[in-house]
Amino acid sequence: MDEAGARAVATTVGALYHSVHDLMREQVRDLDRGTLNWKPLPLANSIAVLIVHTLAAERDAIRAVRLLTTERDREAEFKAEAEGADLLALLDKADRELNELVGGMTAADLTEMRPRPPRDPKPGLEWLLSNYGHAREHLAQIELTKQLYDSRT
Repeated sequence: MDEAGARAVATTVGALYHSVHDLMREQVRDLDRGTLNWKPLPLANSIAVLIVHTLAAERDAIRAVRLLTTERDREAEFKAEAEGADLLALLDKADRELNELVGGMTAADLTEMRPRPPRDPKPGLEWLLSNYGHAREHLAQIELTKQLYDSRT
């Protein structure tokens, strides 16, 4: 892959992540704290947890592709509680960091093996595509959680 191809791929990947962020914003906008932190079952995740976790995993994956270290407390992500404004601010921050990281992505970042402990190394593009799928899965969970909340008797 040459640098022009890498630029095109990176731009596309960035646009896909931004789209997920926008769809998350649509789900969060105008929801109260109770709705955002409600869990449909004791072992399920709230909308707040799903957003906090998704953005942390995204940041970790993209930084790994760029060979940048990340501090992450995965366990704390699953205990998160938040207001709508907090989640919208996190999404805005994720957009800014995404622009910066994707803006500097190279062909080597996309094609060479990238470590992401404790997992085995994979090509950067594989990490990005896998993580984008992870984000879409959690977006669907957010949508379902909202539907379940709205359908309570």
